[in-house]
Amino acid sequence: MAPARLFVVVLGTALVLLPFSPADAGVVGVSYGRLGNDLPDTASVVKLLKKSGITSVRLYDANSKVLKALANTGITVMVMLPNDNLAAAAADPSSARRWVRRNVAAYYPATRIHGVAVGNEVFEEAKNLSGQLVPAMANVHDALVKLGLDEALKVSTPIAFTALQASWPPSAGRFRDDITGSVMKPMLDFLERTGSYLTVNAYPFFAYADEPDKISLDYALGNSNSAGVRDPVTGLVYHSLLDAQLDATYFAMEKLGTSSSGAQEHNSMARNGPRAYVSESGWPSAGRLKPGGRPRPRGGGRRCLEQAGDDAASVANAKAYNNYLINRVVSGDTGTPYRPDADMDVYVFALFNENQKGDGADDIEQHFGLFYPNQTKVYEFDFRGGALASWCVANASVGDAWLQAALEYACGHGADCGAIQPGAPCFEPDTKLAHASYAFNSFYQRNGRAKGACDFDGAAYVVYHEPAGEFSTSRHFSFPLSPCPSSMATSHHLMVSSCTGVCIDVGTCDPNVSWCVANAAVGDARLLAALNYACANGADCSAIQPGGACFEPDTVVAHASYAFNSYYQRKGRGSGTCDFTGTASVVYHAPSESTILSLLALLFSPAVPHY
Repeated sequence: MAPARLFVVVLGTALVLLPFSPADAGVVGVSYGRLGNDLPDTASVVKLLKKSGITSVRLYDANSKVLKALANTGITVMVMLPNDNLAAAAADPSSARRWVRRNVAAYYPATRIHGVAVGNEVFEEAKNLSGQLVPAMANVHDALVKLGLDEALKVSTPIAFTALQASWPPSAGRFRDDITGSVMKPMLDFLERTGSYLTVNAYPFFAYADEPDKISLDYALGNSNSAGVRDPVTGLVYHSLLDAQLDATYFAMEKLGTSSSGAQEHNSMARNGPRAYVSESGWPSAGRLKPGGRPRPRGGGRRCLEQAGDDAASVANAKAYNNYLINRVVSGDTGTPYRPDADMDVYVFALFNENQKGDGADDIEQHFGLFYPNQTKVYEFDFRGGALASWCVANASVGDAWLQAALEYACGHGADCGAIQPGAPCFEPDTKLAHASYAFNSFYQRNGRAKGACDFDGAAYVVYHEPAGEFSTSRHFSFPLSPCPSSMATSHHLMVSSCTGVCIDVGTCDPNVSWCVANAAVGDARLLAALNYACANGADCSAIQPGGACFEPDTVVAHASYAFNSYYQRKGRGSGTCDFTGTASVVYHAPSESTILSLLALLFSPAVPHY
């Protein structure tokens, strides 16, 4: 465990110490399913994985062609003994040995197989085999021991989240009565004895679709801007449904005696027992929930299920959730409220949209992919932890006193807090929460959105899509601007909106400042013509060239907004310098925020990618 770093904040004569201790690193990969008749060949898939920075995959079998294609790529692989082979592996150790020789040892180490999943969601998909699951795992492990591979490869089994009888509050987490003693207890003992981990298929999407009247969409997406949801037993506050699901799993494991008592300090490193990794998690970009689909978390009524699922299955929500998942792991922010020092391995489901899953083209099961079968992205993401926008917002649940302490620290250590002073452009709304969010985000952006730059001992957290509520565009677009990270800045005029992440040339810092933004409604052809005019007639467009500081997001509307605004600022915001034959509009800090919003609605509508 890395030594804790201390944030020191002076409040009058009081000295407050804010400890920050990052979690260990995790790995984020993808689930590579092949239930489609239009998917690319394996060689093309491997090229796509490498091009996309994806370094780990989970397979649903041990396909020879795929394993050969992955050889000598450095990509780690979890293979699977399918449910159809489970009974034989459980009944006959020699059958397990043959399977391991043919499907693991034959390819290792050229193909970096690091784990074997024995079955998949057996309690749901093959209930009659539940009693044979642990014997099969044990026989596969024994086969690895005989081949000298047991240290390099671990054996686990992905369980559906429905294996939990109760999951809220997380401290009440427990496994189903029908599997607790007969399967889960011996399984966890096996995992602990062999140094392995429990793998869980956790889908906040299905929990939200099941109970939309009880679960907020922001909470399910990992982007909650509310005070969070408090576990009444532990007092821990959850801003992410995934965290709550993982901690419910940890509590369920502890109830079976696999680790020290939950009465320990919450951040104690003395806990032992198996880790819990996420073998599947994702969010559909389209489609409808169909009866008889994948198992869903146990909850209340289902009266709103289909409509809520249909509404939630969108490109915007899939992008928000999966980027939250990816960015969280690559940034090292892998702990949970109950296990803050835990690492987290995650497989995003899935690599492709698969047209042979589910029941028809409108079934959500066909729309979990990061890529279409033609290898184009369904939405933007970056497994390398690149420049996808993120924001640092205040956590209201810690209270004003703690926010004030952290705010003063941020302002005293690099955040530009001039704009939240009385009379300054960002003083309103005059609340501790709004001022703290401004200061935290300024600190975070000025430190290059670095790991640990948005924590302040729990007073803040990172979000990966445009903040809503008190941090939303509707309350803040006309205010908070903070400099782009130093790695991006090309001049003192280059700024990034702390609400939208759009990099723009804002000119001088003037209380009466205004901007020129593109009108998305006119279409890309007209925007491109106007963009070319602006760049050729005085706008500095170098930052939106490939590799430039503001090239991303690579959309015509984003590039046009940059070029139009650069032209407008360089012409002294003169009359007529923001029109471009109807392709642009001026927005102001004042006097009317509603006027600004009506103009911005076109640019940041759900139909237009925004970062």
